[in-house]
Amino acid sequence: MNYIVLDLEWNQSADGKAYTNSRIPFEIIQIGAVKLDENFSEISQFDRYIRPAVYTKLHDKVQEILNVTIEELTCIGHDFTYVANDFIRWCGDDYIFCTWGQTDLTELQRNFDYYNIEYNFPMPFLFYDVQKLYSICFQDSKERTTLKNAIEHLGMQELEGYHSAGSDARYTSQIMPELDFEKVRKFYSVDTYRIPQNIKEEIYLDFGNYGKYISRGFADREEAANDKEVTACRCFKCNKTMKRIIKWFSTNSKSYYGLFSCQEHGLIKGRFRIKSTDDKQYYAIRILKCTDEEGGKKIKMRQQREKEHRRAKRLGTPE
Repeated sequence: MNYIVLDLEWNQSADGKAYTNSRIPFEIIQIGAVKLDENFSEISQFDRYIRPAVYTKLHDKVQEILNVTIEELTCIGHDFTYVANDFIRWCGDDYIFCTWGQTDLTELQRNFDYYNIEYNFPMPFLFYDVQKLYSICFQDSKERTTLKNAIEHLGMQELEGYHSAGSDARYTSQIMPELDFEKVRKFYSVDTYRIPQNIKEEIYLDFGNYGKYISRGFADREEAANDKEVTACRCFKCNKTMKRIIKWFSTNSKSYYGLFSCQEHGLIKGRFRIKSTDDKQYYAIRILKCTDEEGGKKIKMRQQREKEHRRAKRLGTPE
């Protein structure tokens, strides 16, 4: 299996949100990628500019960061459909995407859909977020650093600038061999631009000390938050029903927390968030994670703060 290390640059409305096309809020203007074999050796590169068709004026910050003008893009760029189909052919058949961060693949699919380009990405759409993998290997697994900081930390030569899809893809590809891949191989990320359409397609992933579940879509936020599978309290490791220590409670309309105990695997803390897709389907992403007494206390403190907040709001008194 090959690794496609991908980076994108995009433009947006230069005249503010009122002039944003909701179907394509970010129009891709450059696709950069490096294809690596299973040993992280480079096979080939892909680096193409795209002629803007939706936003034909560059946003000031985009022009500043990319150091390119609309005239240059018009001159050297090709139509998105031409570049996208060429890119799909270049990727081949057996590969997994790797990106620095989590947004590129969502915007790639959104642009594909806008231009009615067929693509056959798998479901669930798993990929490697190299920024996350770098944090697991060299930081605390929670911190997120810039690509430039990572390159400098690893002592790599900086032979070209940043904030170009081609150069950022090349820099990211150089980080791949430096990762302890036996350690991080199982830590896939999941792109949720497309979500499960039924119960059978719902996603369950076990990462060792935590598990992730992604639900199917629902008509509204409340239906998603009250679904039996979303609010289930089965251990992600053994699938046995856990004891509820703190039932699911919300801190706002999007985030819910809970604390449970598995007879075999001990304390498990839970969190799920309700999100929405472009077509206004609502779905849940739930994380269940092994914890200890200190982690359990934090959930209890969060619950207590929420109770006090609601009480103050109900009585109309300052918190």
